Amino acid sequence: MALLQISWSDGLALVDPLAVDLRAFGSVLESDVLLVMHAAGQDLEVFDRACGTAPRNLFDTQLAAGFVGLSTPSLTTLCERELDIRLPKGDRLSDWLARPLTGSQLEYAAADVLHLLVLHDRLTDDLASRGRLAWAQDECQTMLDRSRGPREPSIAWERIKEVRRLRGAAFDRARAIAAWREREAAARDVPVRSVFSDLAVVAVAQDHPVDEEALRRIRGVDGRHLRNGAASSVLQAIAEATDLPPVPRDPARSRQGRGDHRAEVALVSAWISQAARDLEIDPTLLGTRSDIEALVRGEEGTRLATGWRGDVVGEALTGLLAGHSALAFDGEGGLLLEDRNGS
Repeated sequence: MALLQISWSDGLALVDPLAVDLRAFGSVLESDVLLVMHAAGQDLEVFDRACGTAPRNLFDTQLAAGFVGLSTPSLTTLCERELDIRLPKGDRLSDWLARPLTGSQLEYAAADVLHLLVLHDRLTDDLASRGRLAWAQDECQTMLDRSRGPREPSIAWERIKEVRRLRGAAFDRARAIAAWREREAAARDVPVRSVFSDLAVVAVAQDHPVDEEALRRIRGVDGRHLRNGAASSVLQAIAEATDLPPVPRDPARSRQGRGDHRAEVALVSAWISQAARDLEIDPTLLGTRSDIEALVRGEEGTRLATGWRGDVVGEALTGLLAGHSALAFDGEGGLLLEDRNGS
């Protein structure tokens, strides 16, 4: 962490983590204070490493925006749309570890948090008027729960949803690379994605490079992440993947014996996209491909069958998968569900 920006109702502070111990800030995170953040995912991991804990209460303005028809906007876009305020852009890629920071850097950093409380109030009012405030709060809590998950390197792969689709040796290579990434991030006190992206973990596991030249050619691999011996470490992790103990796969599922589920996944995906358009929410908030695949396989307690998602689309999806309803075009470029039972 290069800088901690904090704002409250009548003040703002920029804290230099290179000069002070941020673990004292942990007591604030563990209190009942609501932290308002934008795109909090990686920041929660940084808080955990720098302060020894993560927030107890969170409102993510980017996540909340997805429930009011704004997909996943940047903070700049959200401020322009909701507040008609343009944030400074010039110093995003500057050196934030240099000291002293420039005046323009300080202005840029302050702007990152200056308007968050107002955005919280705007979005909260909008969510409440749509009856979706509880949905956003549930998702923020889910984000917090994930951030508090285990940091054991051997199960770091579980945090990368695309890894679950890999099989055989590619799956083992992904496990090994994810474990190396977790250890490296802990040693450097940085977020795991700043060491190696999720895309890179999966792509490297699939392509199985045997030397640094092949590694650098893989889509998603950033050359900056291969410096200081990292390339050799990745290749070493790949070589050691064959020695990993097996991971028990999920138990047999009720639909597994029926073979290929691609048609069902495609059908449910089409309906989820339509339902998201009708609801004016980000489709990935309603259901990711992993969520859809889990539902189609008949897993217990899937996200699409429980909580607010179950209330909104659970019954419709159950009928669709059971063959009681069918998708049809509505004549206006959209889709609708039709009852096949004639009732």
